[in-house]
Amino acid sequence: MTKDEIIIYKNEAGLPAIEVVFDNDTVWLTQQQMQQLFNKTKQNISLHIKNIFSENELVKDSVVKESLTTALDGKRYNTFYYSLDVVISVGYRVKSVEGTKFRIWANQILKDYLINGYALNYKKLQ
Repeated sequence: MTKDEIIIYKNEAGLPAIEVVFDNDTVWLTQQQMQQLFNKTKQNISLHIKNIFSENELVKDSVVKESLTTALDGKRYNTFYYSLDVVISVGYRVKSVEGTKFRIWANQILKDYLINGYALNYKKLQ
């Protein structure tokens, strides 16, 4: 992967769910993208992010970056992007069908790494 390469996350039906940016060996999502990923409200995602930082689970300065984004209306806005560490932490806190599917996926990837030392993308191998 290269800096700023876009990865397309697909849901079970194979339809694109969200596009994320890959940079500095991690993926970065906005709150809005996490809303889509976990099918939760902005308030719910915000609450979990706030708690992650207030409980010192993660250090904000190392997992959040701010970027200037151009909206559809042509205006430029400062947007916060959250690293994969935050996405995983939120994923373990949300209660939704999508959150459960994410946790199952994340657990399987972690298990593959711990047992095999790597994980395989079986779809790409075929």
